[in-house]
Amino acid sequence: MEISMRGTRASAGLTFAALGVVYGDIGTSPLYAFKEAFAGSHALPVTQTNVYAVLSLMFWAVTLVVSLKYVTFMLRYDRRGEGGVLALLTFALDAAKDRPRIYGLIVLLGAFAASLFYGDAIITPAISVLSAVEGLSVVTPRFEHWVVPIAIALLATLFMVQRRGTARIGRVFGPIMVSWFLVMATLGVMSIVKTPGILAAADPRYAFDFALQRPGLALLALGAVFLCLTGAEALYADMGHFGKRPVRIAWYGLVFPSLMLNYFGQGALILRTPAAAKNPFFLLAPEPLLLPMVILATCATIIASQATISAAYSVTQQASRLNFLPRLRVLHTSDTAQGQIYVPVVNWLMLAGVVALVIGFGSSTALAGAYGIAVNGDMIISSFLLMIVVATRPGHSKYGMIIVLVVFIALEATFLTSNVTKIADGGWFPLALASAIFTVLTTWRRGVELLQARRAVQPESRADNVRVGLASAVRIPRTGVFFSSRRTGYPSAFLHNLKHNMVVHEKTIFVNVEFANAPYVDDEERLDIERLDEGKWRVSSQFGFREDPDVSKILKLCAARGLRIDPETASFFTSKGELVSITKPKGFGLRRKLFAWMLQNSPTVADYLRLPPDRVVELRQQVAV
Repeated sequence: MEISMRGTRASAGLTFAALGVVYGDIGTSPLYAFKEAFAGSHALPVTQTNVYAVLSLMFWAVTLVVSLKYVTFMLRYDRRGEGGVLALLTFALDAAKDRPRIYGLIVLLGAFAASLFYGDAIITPAISVLSAVEGLSVVTPRFEHWVVPIAIALLATLFMVQRRGTARIGRVFGPIMVSWFLVMATLGVMSIVKTPGILAAADPRYAFDFALQRPGLALLALGAVFLCLTGAEALYADMGHFGKRPVRIAWYGLVFPSLMLNYFGQGALILRTPAAAKNPFFLLAPEPLLLPMVILATCATIIASQATISAAYSVTQQASRLNFLPRLRVLHTSDTAQGQIYVPVVNWLMLAGVVALVIGFGSSTALAGAYGIAVNGDMIISSFLLMIVVATRPGHSKYGMIIVLVVFIALEATFLTSNVTKIADGGWFPLALASAIFTVLTTWRRGVELLQARRAVQPESRADNVRVGLASAVRIPRTGVFFSSRRTGYPSAFLHNLKHNMVVHEKTIFVNVEFANAPYVDDEERLDIERLDEGKWRVSSQFGFREDPDVSKILKLCAARGLRIDPETASFFTSKGELVSITKPKGFGLRRKLFAWMLQNSPTVADYLRLPPDRVVELRQQVAV
């Protein structure tokens, strides 16, 4: 009984925490989603038919995409408890490992999904904080000219405190978001009570009739309707932090009903007062509560932004682990929570992008044109990846799931068709950003593949040349640890040391560090130790893409299995490639120069693996690519 009570309390705590992290983005969408339909760039006339149709579309879009696809289906597909599009990517890669062409296509889809995510990650803080601060202009028009400066100041402060971590701030996330959802639900109910007939809009026939009778308007309206789905991918991505059950309880127990009550309350309000369409969310609140509501909304949007920023750090780290990016400087901001990290370069690039968006677009209505298309693309890619995973599994039950996924893809493709109409109004920005990031991701991956292929065919790496070098080399009574990017052959640092210094260590260990297609690896499965000839050993180690590689952990595990390496006396040899001779581009051209620049500025192996600074020897290797 006591164990059961503890489990219940733990589950309640996780559910409470999930409200503060998972649902920040989708939980703040009522600030701008419904308003965009009737006051945006493609505003619909405020009529009962249009209001009922939009509410019907919103209700069933959230029910089908969020409740059915993500909460019911997607949460079933975890990788050792971890979710997200990159975790789903590893499922798909495993399923297609014997099919090279499909494997390559899956890699490209995963890279593009990650690229689209960054577009969403930059727009979310900008539109969320702007939409909250715009409530000040509802309180009094005198604040209207201060909206942009205040939003920039809040966002700049948010990014500047990232270095300190979110542990302390995170403790108040849950209570604030619970208050936020309860207040939204209460305001919605107060408005619905005045116009109870609005609840009839839950009938799907209003959506179908609107689509059949006014297909052009319906297509434009879907662009606004889709805004109520932004943040749905966080349900899956943050599953590893809280587990499936807490995420589902939070959704059905509080988030879903609160969102729907607020949307229907906004619809009831503009039916009574059409002029309220300019900002129906804040106009739901009684005048004395307007300022407190603006403050609460600002806190909620900062939390939503924080969750997105943290997710950007995690995705960047995972992309680096999966060889889409070079090694990056990652700082851990908590001694107890492994997932709390800070990536400086990502932080400052995001701040620059967010400030540029706020200044360039100037309002949440203008930014709504840029918002949605990136999330929409992510959703479609995740559906395709899930279809690949399901299709490769045995059993006849998969065919029913495939049919369901086809329906989801068709629905999401319809939303994409609507979002494409917003490209000229700002939708070009996330697409341009995603294209640039996709180029970076694929350039690095392809460059590393070419670099490894060139190293493998160099004359000094041939077995007969190595044997000749070893026969004439001087053996020294030391331990040398050489790091390699492959499980086979000889590390570049070892070959260069042998070629130029003509020495070989009495105990020579070749260490290879790889990242598995899983978030975590058990210590029992982490090492593969192979004894070679004449005092040489090969140690192959694996880390999950959410883990932080550490040579001290490798040395401890080696010692436990009989291979003792003293870090105080051993020498650690690393190598770093340097591209030369960039003539004859042959299609690589500027991408080759980009790769060379990324290679030159990437952190060293010594920093990345936390090697003892006074025991490291780094050798440079020039490679023509």
